[in-house]
Amino acid sequence: MYPEIMVIPMREELTRAGIAETRTAEEVDTAVAQPGTTLVIVNSICGCAAGKMRPGVRLALANANNQPDHKIAVFAGQDRAATERARSYFEGNPPSSPAVAILRDGKLVYLMQRYIIEQATAQQIAGELIRAFDEFCAKTAA
Repeated sequence: MYPEIMVIPMREELTRAGIAETRTAEEVDTAVAQPGTTLVIVNSICGCAAGKMRPGVRLALANANNQPDHKIAVFAGQDRAATERARSYFEGNPPSSPAVAILRDGKLVYLMQRYIIEQATAQQIAGELIRAFDEFCAKTAA
């Protein structure tokens, strides 16, 4: 674990974008239990999170017509119980830091893992997330 003072700016980069910080397993469960779609971000101190994932997420949220109903983040290596709980919703997928997932009513419908993030630019990540938001988060007409 890193000293908390080191990760505060990395947490704030996402909270300033409207993403709620979940630091316990219970907070993750409460957030995921809400109806609708939930963006779940596994934040990390690594370079690909700093230079690609977090900027890509912020770009996507600033430019998407369709967005998840709820947005949460856990911080791998810092908030271990929260991170483990978030990953438990990514059934059948190995742990990945960073990662970006979309859950619909608590079920995984989309997952961008580290190996994808490492090979993409922030702009490519944003474009892919906007595509995923359009596919999985679009509101249907009643």
